[in-house]
Amino acid sequence: MKNGLVKPEDTACFAGQIYSEAQRLINLVEDIIRLSRLDEGAEDMQRERIDLYALSGSVIDSLENEAKENNISMALCGSPAFIWGVRQLVGGMIYNLCENAIKYNKGNGSVKLTVSNEGEFSVLNVSDTGIGIPPEHQSRVFERFYRVDKSHSKEVGGTGLGLSIVKHSAMVHNAKIDLQSTPGKGTSITVRFPKA
Repeated sequence: MKNGLVKPEDTACFAGQIYSEAQRLINLVEDIIRLSRLDEGAEDMQRERIDLYALSGSVIDSLENEAKENNISMALCGSPAFIWGVRQLVGGMIYNLCENAIKYNKGNGSVKLTVSNEGEFSVLNVSDTGIGIPPEHQSRVFERFYRVDKSHSKEVGGTGLGLSIVKHSAMVHNAKIDLQSTPGKGTSITVRFPKA
């Protein structure tokens, strides 16, 4: 294109491919920067009292179009549950979990967020009716750049860092993550935060 070797009718197609690859690289760089900050401990980040239920509602609103495009219904249930944390990181955790639940779902599938109080923990659960994760991969999905199905991952996009960011953000908040998944039936990820 730069040297005028592309036919005019092919320009839009090539420009579209260049744009989508540039966006992918921008997302990758942003995720790497996020992880670097988390590796440093994020001590300088402002902490505040956060309602997981309200924040989950905001995340669902922001993913509404993506869910519709993929024929996925999203629901939030539960009650207010408060933690002391970094809003940007906790919002990013919820966003990454929900975005994965949409991307790796089936047509006409669903994503359900549940926020609850369990003793001294505020609990967030994201469950989906998606493709699931085979048992041999479940212990590795939170590693950087690890992908269960590389061909499907390329199809749906992403940097391979989303769940690693979730894991590191959980560590910053002294939260515990539990993953349950059945291939062909779906995945459920639970994050238990110490209460505010």
